[in-house]
Amino acid sequence: MSMTTDALPPATPAELERIELQIEQWLEEQLQQNPCVQSIERDTDSGECRWMIRVTAEEKEIFSIWFHLRQRTLHVETYLMPAPEENLAQTYEYLMRRNLRLNGFSFSIGSEDAVFLVGQIPVQWVTEAELDRLFGSVYAYVEQSFRPAMRLGFASRYKD
Repeated sequence: MSMTTDALPPATPAELERIELQIEQWLEEQLQQNPCVQSIERDTDSGECRWMIRVTAEEKEIFSIWFHLRQRTLHVETYLMPAPEENLAQTYEYLMRRNLRLNGFSFSIGSEDAVFLVGQIPVQWVTEAELDRLFGSVYAYVEQSFRPAMRLGFASRYKD
């Protein structure tokens, strides 16, 4: 999503509380009804409003999706893979070209050069349908991108 979030008005404490409850309810529904959702943990140590959703899939068997409610945005993130060990240029080229086909998300390089999939929406956009779209998009993008990226970045070690 290409937007300057600083231009967005910050949510009021009451709005953030309402959105937090909405996310909590949606997550509980996912835990009960979505067979891909294995567990949900609330980050209570940081003092921030963050949830970790453990997901099972086929291409990448288990991964976590983080929802982080901020004053202006809902940030969504998942770890795709460690830093590539070989074919760096080709691996990053593949991921950058994939960015062109991602709706509201992009691949980025994080700590220790690991590859993450990140996105965010304004808090005012948080609805059940939008949470479904965010979750479904992360799931689909990981399923589509994990194996090709690993084949490039770990060609000599990656076996089907």
